[in-house]
Amino acid sequence: MAKSDAELLNAVYKEIGEKMGLDAAMEIYRMFKGQQISFPVRFFNPKIIRQSIIQEYDGSNVRMLAIKYGYSEKTIRRIIKESVDEKSE
Repeated sequence: MAKSDAELLNAVYKEIGEKMGLDAAMEIYRMFKGQQISFPVRFFNPKIIRQSIIQEYDGSNVRMLAIKYGYSEKTIRRIIKESVDEKSE
């Protein structure tokens, strides 16, 4: 497909083609045509991130973990508390 052919594409494929290249847009089309896809807000697996937070927590780095993983400090504290509660059961 020539670059001038990009104008023929449906809007979403045109946008993908502009950002990632026409080959990527075509591959996405082939893989998912006819399907509705929603992408999770979080890029990483929350269970794995939770484990990483618990392993990296040193008692004083809540803020750093919140920034690193894109969670609020309140959420980091909740994850740590849940981990402690699970261990005490």
